[in-house]
Amino acid sequence: MAADRVTLREGARILLRGIRTEPVVFGLSLAGSVAFAVITVASAAVVGRVTETVIAPAFETGTTTTRALLTAAGLLVGVAGLKAVAIVVRRLFGGMMQFRLQARDRRRVTRQYLRLPLSWHQRHPTGELLSNANADVEATWAPVAPMPMAMGVVVMLVIATGAMLAADPALGVVGLLVFPLVLLVNVAYQRRMAPLAARAQALRADVSAIAHESFDGAVVVKTLGRESEETERFSAAAHELRDVNARVGRLRGMFDPMIESLPTLGVLAVLLLGAQRVADGAIVPGTVVEVAYLLTVIAFPVRAIGWLLGEMPRSVVGWRRVDKVLQASGAMPYGSKDLAGREPLATTADRLGYAYEPGTPVLAELDLDVSPGRVLALVGSTGAGKSTVVSLLVRLVDPDTGRVVVDGVDARDLAAGVLPGASSVVLQQAFLFDDSVRGNVTLGEPGDDAEVWRALRLAQADDFVAALPEGLDTQIGERGTSLSGGQRQRIALARALARHPRLLVLDDATSAIDPEVEQRILAGLRTSSEGITVVVVAHRPATIAVADEVAFLAEGRVVDHGTHDDLLERNSAYRDLVTAYEADERAALLLGGAS
Repeated sequence: MAADRVTLREGARILLRGIRTEPVVFGLSLAGSVAFAVITVASAAVVGRVTETVIAPAFETGTTTTRALLTAAGLLVGVAGLKAVAIVVRRLFGGMMQFRLQARDRRRVTRQYLRLPLSWHQRHPTGELLSNANADVEATWAPVAPMPMAMGVVVMLVIATGAMLAADPALGVVGLLVFPLVLLVNVAYQRRMAPLAARAQALRADVSAIAHESFDGAVVVKTLGRESEETERFSAAAHELRDVNARVGRLRGMFDPMIESLPTLGVLAVLLLGAQRVADGAIVPGTVVEVAYLLTVIAFPVRAIGWLLGEMPRSVVGWRRVDKVLQASGAMPYGSKDLAGREPLATTADRLGYAYEPGTPVLAELDLDVSPGRVLALVGSTGAGKSTVVSLLVRLVDPDTGRVVVDGVDARDLAAGVLPGASSVVLQQAFLFDDSVRGNVTLGEPGDDAEVWRALRLAQADDFVAALPEGLDTQIGERGTSLSGGQRQRIALARALARHPRLLVLDDATSAIDPEVEQRILAGLRTSSEGITVVVVAHRPATIAVADEVAFLAEGRVVDHGTHDDLLERNSAYRDLVTAYEADERAALLLGGAS
């Protein structure tokens, strides 16, 4: 398809973008490459001169002098030393340019991930995002390493062409026939490689996505005995990637020998014609050696053009995938306003509307007032929109309609970092890092242990942390595997509290904690000297009863609001739901006792 065809023009634009980004480093690498080209062409003249003045007379007379040999050796060694220095400069700065461009684009992609809203991330698998930031960025700048050499080769070809034509026009023309053939082979290669490269990059993302999903769901896979099925799923994607890469390898296996053989054929043609012209007395042997040597020494660098063109398909495909991320819309706009003071935040949801998929709204004109310093419980059946309200209150996503007002300021008018600095959210699935307890609470931010213990006490986690083998320094394993579910939730809660939030949002974040401990946590938050506004998604009757107010959600709206007792008395739907929750809790306790 025309849209998928990789063109040299598109690849050249990518490389030009890289040159503009790193002009100094590129200039140094190119200087080394040009120096190598000039020295290489000059070395041909040196070899020809040595042949004519030292080697040929030695064959004719059968003798030579030490001075002549030392002079010839000195010239050859000197040229070789200069070429070595030029190669080091070219490769050093060429590699530096490649790695700097890759690091720069990885940072750009990562920053874009952070700017894009949660709704965008929900539409893109994690494995694909990892592939964009790693494999696609690497592929984009893969041609950078051979690029300075290839550009130096162009200089070499211009100089070498002049030198060959000056030495003998007939031999020069024969030698130059090689390069149109190289170009034709590369064009054919580009057209066949482009779709394979695109498919390979897409499959790398698929394999990464499946692997990431398998790792995340390892517990589910093992508990359900699905290891063989999951292995087969991964194997199918991996084998497809293997087959495409094998086809890429076969194509390159055909292409590379052709590129390497063409200069050799040129050398043979020059030697055949040159031998005839020497026999006819038209030229001297040194001229044949000079022209043949020029073709020989530029044969390897000419392959750099092949390497450059060979990497173009992957580069263009990789850049298209990276650029798709960089051009993604939906980044959250920010204003310049701040939130004054340190008092608990008042939060208002004004006619909020939100849909994950067009035409299927989750929230519809939802209104909600959260008074400062109060504990508000969000209660509703599954699918009522509770978690969506949580995401909107702390601006993980923006509403499709309506607005969230924090202390009288539209959340979208706040400067970047202001709302996250004043609020914390704790989700039901507590994520912990493979670090110490201290590291998971502070996340590397400065602070003394007294602050860490204060947060742990508020989260009712200080007792069990103190009992750990190394206290705050205890390593808790990946995702906190050495802790129970309730302990993980309390560590996550302590992490949120360590930041002294003015608004704390708990999305069923205490579901794995004992009801008695949960009530102590909420009671402690209500009486905290700092004062915190708390919004908690709750289903346990005991948790709901601790809240100052309850907002009852149904079908994306707040259908009733008041105290727990008031709602029980006047709202039959609320009463039925809470009663069902209570029955479920009793059944869970009975099952736990029976076990």
